[in-house]
Amino acid sequence: MHQETRKLSMAQVLLCGAAIVTLSMGIRHGFGLWLQPITQEMGWTRQTFALAIAVQNIAWGVFGIFAGMAADRFGAFRVLMGGAVLYAAGLAGMALSPTPLSFALTAGVLIGAAQAGTTYAVIYGVLGRQIAPERRSWAMGVAAAAGSFGQFLMVPVEGQLIAQLGWQTALLALSLMVLLIVPLAFGLREPGFGPAARGAAPAPRKQSIGHAVSEALHHPSFLLLTAGYFVCGFQVVFIGVHMPSYLKDHGLSPQVASYALALIGLFNIFGTYIAGTLGQRMPKRYILAFIYFARAVAISIFLLAPLTPMSVYIFSAVMGALWLSTVPVTNATVAQIFGVQHLSMLSGFVFFSHQIGSFLGVWLGGYLYDRTGSYDVVWYLSIALGVFAGLVNLPVRETAISRQPQPA
Repeated sequence: MHQETRKLSMAQVLLCGAAIVTLSMGIRHGFGLWLQPITQEMGWTRQTFALAIAVQNIAWGVFGIFAGMAADRFGAFRVLMGGAVLYAAGLAGMALSPTPLSFALTAGVLIGAAQAGTTYAVIYGVLGRQIAPERRSWAMGVAAAAGSFGQFLMVPVEGQLIAQLGWQTALLALSLMVLLIVPLAFGLREPGFGPAARGAAPAPRKQSIGHAVSEALHHPSFLLLTAGYFVCGFQVVFIGVHMPSYLKDHGLSPQVASYALALIGLFNIFGTYIAGTLGQRMPKRYILAFIYFARAVAISIFLLAPLTPMSVYIFSAVMGALWLSTVPVTNATVAQIFGVQHLSMLSGFVFFSHQIGSFLGVWLGGYLYDRTGSYDVVWYLSIALGVFAGLVNLPVRETAISRQPQPA
């Protein structure tokens, strides 16, 4: 009769969570490979494609808040199941869309909502509830490393699918592959949520959703973390979507772009794991500041150096080590300050800022390229924003918030 209080095994949570993130993030990291095949065949501009991916990122951010609320209230299992179905539908719709509007609705809104229900905010809520605080940052690093492994694994696979099957059939194949999330979600079916918990006394909810949101939005460190995460989104989505076309514009082969994105994923396996591990041992604000400053330096050197396959691979390796390493550290800081009861929702709010940055990064890349024939302005913005994010993370205070008991 104590089933509702039993925790899942750490191995089960990490394996299933990591596999889900590998699929969900791995597929999305390869979307830049579709930019030129789709725009050339459909006669669309790069801005059209970029706008759909920008809508995807902002939809991911908006739906992420509500997916987080649902996961905190009803458990991650149901949210993951719905997200997997939406992901499959969005990829199929992306393949079959005849107009820019339908492409924006499928590649943008549907896949954005699907990613909200199948990625970090939902998975990290499970990790926060199921794994002890002394292992939490490390566990989040493992999950983020899985997302990076997904990029390393899936981007070359997606490139080969496009080459062998054509871009439309490749998307349809991925729509079937992403349904593997459904059986994996059963491994994250937490005791205390859903039908299995019926008849048991509900766990007391010490803090309402409204109070949790108000508390976070009035906490200076939450706002600083949110501002920094905006920059993370701007940089990584601009580079992930537009770098393949940037390299092709400068005469490098599509294989260089595929290998570059795969290298980002490979080196970020180590970067996210190391960041999560260091987050258990040193102030997380210093880790975040270092990551953002280092990105600004890496982009500056990349633009100044001669553009060759080797310089691209070196840049990709360095950026890979810094790519998603902000994710476990940022989310572990939120958990440390506010606790885990509303962790998925609060992570969703922080991630919403990340996705506003993603929207601007990917859309500005397409918009300014179509008007100037160059990505230079967005590269320079990425450098300036990296310095800004490094500075705003330095004053973050990581101590747990002190709460007065809420009236009954």
